[in-house]
Amino acid sequence: MKGLDIFVFKQRAVVDSRDVAEVIGRPHRQLLRSIQTMLGHMEKANGERKSVPATYGKVVVSDFFISSTYTDEQGKERPCFLCTQLGCDMIANKMTGEKGTLFTAAYVTKFRRMEKELATRHALREVGKPVQRELTDAIRDSGEAERMHGHAFNTYTNLIYRAALGQTAPQVKKARGATKDARAVDFLTSDELRTVEKKKRLVTDLLDDGYSYEAIREILRGGVMHAKGAERL
Repeated sequence: MKGLDIFVFKQRAVVDSRDVAEVIGRPHRQLLRSIQTMLGHMEKANGERKSVPATYGKVVVSDFFISSTYTDEQGKERPCFLCTQLGCDMIANKMTGEKGTLFTAAYVTKFRRMEKELATRHALREVGKPVQRELTDAIRDSGEAERMHGHAFNTYTNLIYRAALGQTAPQVKKARGATKDARAVDFLTSDELRTVEKKKRLVTDLLDDGYSYEAIREILRGGVMHAKGAERL
């Protein structure tokens, strides 16, 4: 059985309906029809509740399934759904036998792991806030903010991301499907957050010690050891 690939979309753990279809042994088009039928039931119920007292309250469709698309091998855009854990619950409730049991075991385990990962990411982002403030203060106090005419923060952020992850912050966002106004930090794994934080601490220390941007860049690239041959401001 293929493993389910749980990932984060807009801060929510989801799985692609194509992966679900493969795991449960159904053609994707059939699973799409089943999901669309379930969505129709929920939307119909929501519409009827405008005039009929709600028994269970309004159903938030996106709590279960999020409409999405993918590009097939021919370059054509095709529909799919991002399924939350509740969505997987709904799919599993319609299944019986071995496949249903194995699917339930797989998605429950994977979603729980992702929940722990998301909790760890949240904790690391909270811990990282003072680190970010120290970096911001160091950039300001070093005179880099004035020298770079207001672009210092983005410049140093991209330097740090490239050193830590091999990509700038905008490149990370693009690669992970983030919207333009999203923050790259919200799309990092817990291991990546730890790596970025270490680089931020190093850059803060170097700025406090009077190193220039060019010198810091060389140190992060590994071309110059800390305090040896590095140009100071």
